[in-house]
Amino acid sequence: MGSPLRLSVNGAPAGDAARIWDAVRRDVERTEQCLSRFRASSDLSRLNTTQAGAWADGEPRLASMLTAARRAQAQTGGRFDARVIHVLEALGEHAGVPIPTPAGPHLPSGEWMRRDGRSTRVAVSVPVDSGGIGKGLALRWALRAARRLVNGAHGLLLEAGGDLAIDGPGPEQGMWNVGIEDPLRLGRQLAVLTCSSGAIATSSIAVRNWVDPDGNLVHHLVDPRTGRPAAGGLVAVSVAHADPAWAEVWSKALFVGGVAEIGPEARARGLAAWWVEADGSLHLTPVARERTIWTASEAIAA
Repeated sequence: MGSPLRLSVNGAPAGDAARIWDAVRRDVERTEQCLSRFRASSDLSRLNTTQAGAWADGEPRLASMLTAARRAQAQTGGRFDARVIHVLEALGEHAGVPIPTPAGPHLPSGEWMRRDGRSTRVAVSVPVDSGGIGKGLALRWALRAARRLVNGAHGLLLEAGGDLAIDGPGPEQGMWNVGIEDPLRLGRQLAVLTCSSGAIATSSIAVRNWVDPDGNLVHHLVDPRTGRPAAGGLVAVSVAHADPAWAEVWSKALFVGGVAEIGPEARARGLAAWWVEADGSLHLTPVARERTIWTASEAIAA
């Protein structure tokens, strides 16, 4: 998924840590082979080249991802949408895997995907992307695989490209300290929060940006409502959640909402959210402030 993977194990012997790492790598590779749009051999790529609306069998994780993506679309009011793959391709983020041009909706009642009961058979009306939820699901599943190898007394922190999932006590008085990076000056921390479980995901334009075919600087955080990169005055959003997939979904949805919407919505939903605006200022919701033990400067309360 284009992200470096890092595992921290607290309280386990070195031999156990090595076994856990092997299990994590195998599990993440399984998810990659299932959900990557950058691999022609993945289950997702094969689905995307299947005739629109036709049933296709795949790895159970593909069906789980599509079901979760449809739910995320509903819960975020369309600010998360797995169908932005064509926008990303048009902007110049090419996966190198040919996908058909969408021919319009083919599924009943306007649904873009359907699942055959609880089976792994799925159908989509247009090609879809796992971005915005796939990495969170990979962390969820890999952390679960790791936990099966050690007891609850051992703490686990699994990180993939800045997104992380935590289960169990950390090395700092039973807690894990996690930094919020400055997206405008990479390597500099803006804040440090503390936690012993759950997940933290960040949506940022600091890394995945490029010049599109028209010569414009663009990024991967697409607003499905406009079909363009979100331009709401934010450069990074971090969200803490009990589940890594939903942390990822909400960091994207809040980013798309922009400066005007992020504070009121994050507060209304009780989310712990940290965000950086275009002027470099850091902002926190009240729930996030409760979890923050240090800031580089005085943050502005949402």
